[in-house]
Amino acid sequence: MAEFRLPKNSRIQKGGTVHKAEGASKVKAFKVYRYSPDSGENPYFDTFEIDLEACGPMVLDALIKMKSEQDSTLTFRRSCREGICGSCSMNMNGKNGLACTTAIEDLKGEITITPLPHMEVIKDLVPDFTHFYAQYASIEPWLKTKTTTPSGKERLQSPEEREKLDGLYECILCACCSTSCPSYWWNSDKFLGPAILLQAYRWLADSRDEYTGERLDELEDPFRLYRCHTIMNCANACPKGLSPARAIAEIKKLEAERQV
Repeated sequence: MAEFRLPKNSRIQKGGTVHKAEGASKVKAFKVYRYSPDSGENPYFDTFEIDLEACGPMVLDALIKMKSEQDSTLTFRRSCREGICGSCSMNMNGKNGLACTTAIEDLKGEITITPLPHMEVIKDLVPDFTHFYAQYASIEPWLKTKTTTPSGKERLQSPEEREKLDGLYECILCACCSTSCPSYWWNSDKFLGPAILLQAYRWLADSRDEYTGERLDELEDPFRLYRCHTIMNCANACPKGLSPARAIAEIKKLEAERQV
């Protein structure tokens, strides 16, 4: 089971509040990680009992019910509720995923919910993405060209060239893959991690981009790229069914081919 990183100089505190679902006919217990930097207290777990007969089918539905009916201070990110924005990524029963696309019935027994593993926690289930987004910005994730657009028109791709982007552009930057990767846990200050490397390959694979050499130069590093050991945690964790490991392997292949 993957473990989240506690805020510095802290430990899990015993106790926590049990929020009962009085008069409920079908009860499910949720054990939710709580941490508030303003309180000065160590992190702890609260237990929320949810009446499944009066709740939507997804984990996010349960969290919204907890916040609206039992404890308004419970803090988490959410937006689209459609598995598109990636905001509600968290760890549920030891596996990273999106709360909005994870069915309550698929999680057996008491459901334990924690922030994404090995990220600093801002409050409750909200991790700090500052470093993750800085790494994303470092790969310059936009189309870069050296030539002028032909006759002022858009740059065209053939259907075959466009097909090469399938399995890459769908990434929603939820960080489920990167925070399931032990190499990223240990070397996140230097290793870009699965999500960012998949995004990097998305531009290397784009036939319209003309900075392939410069992009590969930036990635050619013992830590930025080569800390990946292909254990496939990233592919198992991706809620969109993508394979960052394959993208990383393709980058390594491009690096090797240009040395020949």
